[in-house]
Order: sequence, then structure tokens, then C-alpha cells
Amino acid sequence: MDTLSPQERSKRMSLIRGTGSAPEMKLRRLVHGMGFRYRLHVRELPGKPDLVFPSRRAVIFMHGCFWHRHKGCKLARLPKSKLDFWKPKLEANRKRDLRNQQQLKSLGWRVLVVWECEMGDIERLSLIIRDFLREQKGEE
Repeated sequence: MDTLSPQERSKRMSLIRGTGSAPEMKLRRLVHGMGFRYRLHVRELPGKPDLVFPSRRAVIFMHGCFWHRHKGCKLARLPKSKLDFWKPKLEANRKRDLRNQQQLKSLGWRVLVVWECEMGDIERLSLIIRDFLREQKGEE
């Protein structure tokens, strides 16, 4: 049983943003500060990747651990109520993500997924991103 009324639940859910979330903004600032330039949410690409680097044929997705089912992550726990609603919804998100990533790869794009929980170690994440973005260009 939900602890909130339908109106309260609706109001709370409407506050969840699809783009421009705090982790996404932190990621954008990090990548921009590293000197890389990107386009945002390109609609023509499968899944509308969060950051698109056209000249590098690379995309980065910023995934929330809960919404995108980060395997083995404590932030990806299931809610305690309404499991008949949440399980199929979250599983559909996960399957859609995998399908979008496969489509991008088949179109010749390289894909990096950054998980919300990885934002805690910015030094490590910046090394991963730098290696990923320099991979195609052969930069040192």
C-alpha cells in the first residue's frame, strides 16, 4: 500500500526530471572542464544520449541507479510497495536502455554509461571519461 495519496504521489513524481538532473549537470561541468565540447540530447539518436560528441562518434548516458537498474548497486533497490507496478516499469527501462545502446553501436557510435553512484569519485570518473573520449582520436 502506498503511504501517499494519489495526488501527493503525482506531485512528487512530477518533480523527477528527465534532463538537467543534479548528477547530469555535475557530469556536464566535469566534461566541459576537461575541455571536451558536446551536444545535448540529440533526438535523432536512439535513446537521446545525454552528451553527444559527433566528431568522436561517442555518446555518454548519465543513468540514475534506481531508474535504470544498476546491477549490484544499493541505490537500485526496489520500492517496498506497488511492486506489481514498479518491477515491470523498471525492467522495461533496463531493456530499452540495452536496446538503445545496441542500436547506437550498430550505427558506429561508441557508448559510455555513467552511473549516478560513480559521481562520488570524480577523479576516477574523469580518467574513465578522458580515456573513452580520446580512444577514437588516438590522442595521448
